Amino acid sequence: MSDDALELNDGDEQDLYEHLRVVVDKGQSLLRIDKFLMHRIENASRNRIQNAIESESVLVNNKPVKSSYKVKPEDVISVVLPHPPRDTEVYPENIPLDIRYEDDDVLLVNKPAGMVVHPGYNNYHGTLVNALVYHFNQLPQLPGNDGRPGLVHRIDKDTSGLLLISKNERSMTYLAKQFFDHTITRKYLALVWGDLAEDGTVTGYIGRSLRDRKVMAIYDDETKGKWAVTHYRVLERFGYVTLIECQLETGRTHQIRAHMKHIGHPLFSDAMYGGDKILKGTIFNKYRQFIENCFELMPRQALHAQTLGFKHPTKKEYMHFEAELPADFAAVLEKWRAYAKQ
Repeated sequence: MSDDALELNDGDEQDLYEHLRVVVDKGQSLLRIDKFLMHRIENASRNRIQNAIESESVLVNNKPVKSSYKVKPEDVISVVLPHPPRDTEVYPENIPLDIRYEDDDVLLVNKPAGMVVHPGYNNYHGTLVNALVYHFNQLPQLPGNDGRPGLVHRIDKDTSGLLLISKNERSMTYLAKQFFDHTITRKYLALVWGDLAEDGTVTGYIGRSLRDRKVMAIYDDETKGKWAVTHYRVLERFGYVTLIECQLETGRTHQIRAHMKHIGHPLFSDAMYGGDKILKGTIFNKYRQFIENCFELMPRQALHAQTLGFKHPTKKEYMHFEAELPADFAAVLEKWRAYAKQ
């Protein structure tokens, strides 16, 4: 597959990349698509290609097809997968994992805040993927599993909560398609600055900020970003901050953090988006000390991936999981509850 992968859909949690795009020659005779791709994709077995087709990761003219589809002249064939081509070796590390569910197809992990999901610039060790590679290497070899984990979505380093991992290629493509179609249920708990009056929805095109490439900004222009939708529901009010539940319709990088900043309610203690300062409240020293104590308790954005629901790749049943708030988030909430009562 091409090294020039095209990112199709990225997310706080999800990226799909176009690994291959082929425009069929005008003189091409009719040929089954699985046979056609065997000659186009290096080291790919027919069974592997058929799994991808079954999971609707092979598109012809932007539509999924069956293995029996006959390729026609000038068809545009694309293969989408949830990861870019890997060009670096990931080494196993014996890092404890909080596993909430596991079977032959999937693994559900409750990631702690502070853990990077996958190796990258300045983070080549100690990541969730390093831990997963170790964990998978200790498992019996499964058919179709090369011993390496399949990430189908991500959450930020300092966001805690549930992450879904595939254990074989078939489940990986099946789950990735659900993320691509936005049929996965994802709900987050977030503590935001300000008193939100009512439930709502935030939309806009998310793209890199022109002032700081590390930060995402919201634009009205579709050429500057990717469409993103976040629904939020008020759970608890504390006067100067509000606890909300966010449900993602799309999964873009920093989506909740950028969306809440955009509407004037940055996440509490989110340094990257301006939430690590006193944005609401009084000028009294006692209040300032209270906020600083909260920041010290939770020196990261107040965001937790609490709920994850998906259709199981083999059982074809809907599965639903929830992860309790981690200790730092729970402690800060208790402090705000006590303060609000005063």
